[in-house]
Parts: sequence; structure tokens; C-alpha cells
Amino acid sequence: MNPGNHRVRRATLDDLVPLRVLWQALNLPVADLEKRLTEFQVVEAPEGKVAGALGLQMFEGQGLIHGEVFADFAIADQLRSLLWERIQSVATNHGLFRLWTCERAPFWSHCGLLPATAEVMAKLPAPWHGREAHWLTLKLREETSATLSVEREFALFMDAEKERTQAALAQARLLKTIATVLAVLLFVAVVVGGIYYLRQSPLPSGP
Repeated sequence: MNPGNHRVRRATLDDLVPLRVLWQALNLPVADLEKRLTEFQVVEAPEGKVAGALGLQMFEGQGLIHGEVFADFAIADQLRSLLWERIQSVATNHGLFRLWTCERAPFWSHCGLLPATAEVMAKLPAPWHGREAHWLTLKLREETSATLSVEREFALFMDAEKERTQAALAQARLLKTIATVLAVLLFVAVVVGGIYYLRQSPLPSGP
């Protein structure tokens, strides 16, 4: 199998079944990873099968590389190289300033990720606490308070936009329901009125 013929892309719902198989084979938390499918990049073999996958969870300007799986570990490092290129691209596009991982393959150390010192560990986002103690990390760019402030404000803005969108959709559904009910009531009124009119109308007299 030639890894050069593989391509990397974002995971889709069509990848969920093969990913479940790979996650289960490594005893990874399948139920949790299923909910985070959009975090994953997959390596697709020439015949269309999922050959491997790697997740990148993002939080407040930092990225967690996690959940690596491969169908054939004999070519894992070659596939990691493809995934690493994609991860770097995604990290750059999202303006991340630091990457973290607990993955133990020597590949990640060779990519420049170093064991996290006590000082650097203080920067580890709270949602990632409680994981394995073997942390590797890589600084991508300088972290500034201004950058963090803008990123937090943007995150808050996006949350507010989601809430406004959900409220608008809920209002639209309510208006649609009210319109449907009014249409049904109008139809019933027309039918009842028609029946009443026919009953009240005098029958035509014979010749």
C-alpha cells in the first residue's frame, strides 16, 4: 500500500461506521468521539476506505491532538505525516497559538512537540485536565492578552449568534404553527358556513 496515494479530508457522517470500528479496536471512548466527529481529519485510501484518522479539539486558541487510529499500523507514520500537514493547516487557519497531545508515538516528538514543563502546564485549558500526565506541546505563535481577549469576545459573539438563530427558528416554527391552525380554523369555518347556508336556503319549488 502506497501512502502517497492517500488523501486527507475532514470527517463526514459517512465515515462514522468505519471510525467506530477503529475506535473500538483501540478501546477509545466511542460514544464521546462520535459526538465530536467534526473534530476529525481522516486519511482516505485510493479505494475510498478510511485508513486512519486524527482529531483536533480547539479551545480558546489552543488545540488538542487526540484520538489517532489507523487500519494498518505498518504505515502509521506515513499517514501521520499526511495528517500532521492537515492539522498544521487547520491550526493556522484558526489562529491557534499552541498544540497539545497525549499521543505517545515517537512521531510527535520528531515533529517538534516537547514534554510540557510545569510552567507550560499552567497554560493547559481546564477542560483537558485529568487526562494522562504525559503531555507534549508545541508553541505555534506568541500568546498575548489582546489575542486572548479578541478570541474570547469572538467566542462569546458566536455563542450569542447561535442563541439568536435558535430563537429566530423557534419563533418561525411558532408562527408557522399559528398560521397552520388559523388556516385549519378558516377552512372549518368556511365548511360550516357553507353547510349552514345550504340548510337555510329554500328549496326550489317544482313547476
